[in-house]
Amino acid sequence: MKFGKTMLFSTLLAAGTGLALAGTTDAHAAETYTVQAGDTLSKISIKFVGDNSLVSQIASDNSISDINMIFEGQQLSIGGASQAPAQQAPVQQEAYQAPVQQAAPVQETYQAPVQQTQTYQAPAQTQTAAAAPATTSSAKEWIAQRESSGSYSATNGQYIGRYQLSASYLNGDYSPANQERVADQYVTSRYGSWEGAQAFWMANGWY
Repeated sequence: MKFGKTMLFSTLLAAGTGLALAGTTDAHAAETYTVQAGDTLSKISIKFVGDNSLVSQIASDNSISDINMIFEGQQLSIGGASQAPAQQAPVQQEAYQAPVQQAAPVQETYQAPVQQTQTYQAPAQTQTAAAAPATTSSAKEWIAQRESSGSYSATNGQYIGRYQLSASYLNGDYSPANQERVADQYVTSRYGSWEGAQAFWMANGWY
C-alpha cells in the first residue's frame, strides 16, 4: 500500500495547483458609449458601475477638460467598468486524507450610489416666474423641486431652468412658458407621462 499513498498525495497536489490557476481572469476591454440627451459623466458612471467613481477616468480617457461639457451623440470610451472576480483561496492540502474542502466565496460589500449635489447660479437675464402656466401634475412638481428647487432661472452647465433641460432643447428661449412646453414634450416622448418620469427618477436619481 505504500505505492498507493504516494500516488494519492501527487494527485491532491496537482488538483490544488489547477484550482489556484483557475482563480484569475482578464478584465473586460473598454466599451464605446454614445451620449444621450440629459446625460452627464456622473449619470454615465452610475449606469456602468452604480456610482460616480468613473467620472475622472472617463474624462481622462476622452480628453475632456470640463466634466460638465459633454454633448448628445458624443462617442465616449468607457474602460475599467468591470472587475476581475476574487481569487479562490488556495486549497488546504493534507497528505493521505479525504477530498479537500474549498474556502467559502468572498462576500462583496454593497455600496449605495453617491447622490450628486448640483450647484445653481442665476443667469445674466432672470425670467419672471409669474408668467409660467400653473403646474397641474404632482409628479411634475416633484421632479421640478428635486432638479432646481422649482427655479426657472437655475443653471448647471448645459442644463437650464426649472426642469434642468439641455440648452439645445430650449433653442435659446429660456422663458418659463417655453420651459413648461418643452418639458412636457420631452417627458411625453420619453416616458409617456410625468408619473413615468418620476418613477424613473426615483430608481436612477435623474430623468
